[in-house]
Order: sequence, then C-alpha cells, then structure tokens
Amino acid sequence: MAAQKINEALEHIAKAEKYKNAKQFDQAREACLREAEAHENNKALFHAAKAYEQAGMMLKEMQRLPEAVQLIEKASMMYLENGTPDTAAIALERAGKLIENVSPEKAVQLYQQAASVFENEERLRQALEMLGKASRLLVRGRRLDEAALSLQKEKSIYKEIENYPTCYKKTIAQVLVHLHRNDYVAAERCVRESYSIPGFNGSEDCAALEQLLEGYDQQDQDQVSEVCNSPLFKYMDNDYAKLGLTLVVPGGGIKKKSPNAAQDKARGPAAVGSHADEEEDEYSGGLC
Repeated sequence: MAAQKINEALEHIAKAEKYKNAKQFDQAREACLREAEAHENNKALFHAAKAYEQAGMMLKEMQRLPEAVQLIEKASMMYLENGTPDTAAIALERAGKLIENVSPEKAVQLYQQAASVFENEERLRQALEMLGKASRLLVRGRRLDEAALSLQKEKSIYKEIENYPTCYKKTIAQVLVHLHRNDYVAAERCVRESYSIPGFNGSEDCAALEQLLEGYDQQDQDQVSEVCNSPLFKYMDNDYAKLGLTLVVPGGGIKKKSPNAAQDKARGPAAVGSHADEEEDEYSGGLC
C-alpha cells in the first residue's frame, strides 16, 4: 500500500514538472517573438530571423512541430532577404528534420528548397545532400513519378562535378523506380542515356542493369531476383534496396520452368519417368 502511494506521488511530481517545463517553454517562445518583432521593426532582419528560429525551437520542445516549422520557414525567408542564404538553407534543413516523421511531404518540400538555395550559392555538395534526402522520402512515400525527377536532378549534378561512380548508383536507383512505375521504356532509356557517362559502359553497374532489364523484359523472375539480391543492389540506401527486393516482373512474377519440364508436362507422366530413367542410365557407369 505504501509503495503504491509513493508511486502515485512520483507520478504527480512528474506531471507537475512537465507542466512547469511546458509553461517555461511557452514563456520563452513569447519572449522570442517579442524580440523578433522589435528587431523586425528596426530592420535588423538577421537578428529578427534568429529570434523567430529560437521561438520555433521552443515550440519543438512543446511538440508543436507544424507551428515550429512555420516559424523556422519565416526565419529562413528573412535570412535570404538579409543576404545570408547559407544560414537560410541550414534553417530549412533543420525544419525538414523536425517534421520528417510527422509530415514527410512537408519535409520533402523543405529539403528541396534548401537544395535550391545551396545550388544557387554553388554549394553543390550540400545541395546534393538535400536532394538525396528528398529522393529517399519520395521513394518511401511511393511518390515514384516525383522520385524519378528528383533522382535525375541528383544525377545531373553528380555528372557536372564529375563524380561518375555515384552517377552509376543513381542510374540503378532510377531504373528500380521506373520499373516500379511499370515503365520499362523509361528504365531502358535511362540506361541507354547513361552510356554517355565516362566509365559506365563496361562497369559492373551497367552489366547488372542490362541483366535486370533483360530478365524483366522476358518475365524471368529468377533472373530479376538474382540481380536484385546481389551485393551491388542490397547495399544501396535502404529505400532503394527495398525497391529491388520487392520488384516483381509483369505477369505476377511466375518463375520460368525449364524447357525439359515444359516438354515433360506436354508428354505426360510416362514421359517424365522415361526422362528420369535416361538420366539415371547416363551416369550408371560412373562419372568417368
């Protein structure tokens, strides 16, 4: 009985502390907003943006994420207006991370905005990082048409900075996305266009993709699964690896039967027995 009362008391204390913290965060948010408005009135945009961003972080602590993102977006616009685009892009990325698990659609938008700002500043590595996050979220959300476009954008920038091996990996991701869209023509065109990338033709990536397309075109699930289960595909980013592992050829993925099996079925059970006897006879004298 005493232990139960102690536990109840501890629960009440925890609730009280939580309420106290929430109240403190709300007071801090209000103070930050007042500070932001004062800086804004004085045309001190950078300091106003910082205060709005800080108010957003207080909302984050209160688990009011959509409102937090709204304020951080407002801050990023002010950073841009103030002529500090790098800080704007970093704020957009931070907002994307906050909202990613709650609203992936909003996170995609924020990452794409951040990528655009970084690209305008010719900070291509950071732009690619943001585009990569957007592409993976689009795939995860099965927004495959948009994912295909996002991957093409990534690939173009990697080609521009002459990071050709990563272009090959993006081609694999593109092909998997197109095949999940049931667009074999787009997948084939994607590989064909990649022949212009130095080193692609003759690479293991190219050979694997040609084998994948051949298997898909011939509705050979065994061949498709073999390619998609290879280390080249399995050790890609998780979202793309999953596309490979769940890829089914047209017609429901019925595995192809061997020519002998097809012939035996046509000739009936007696033929099957005869065929088995022939194989047994062939090796009855041993291997030599």
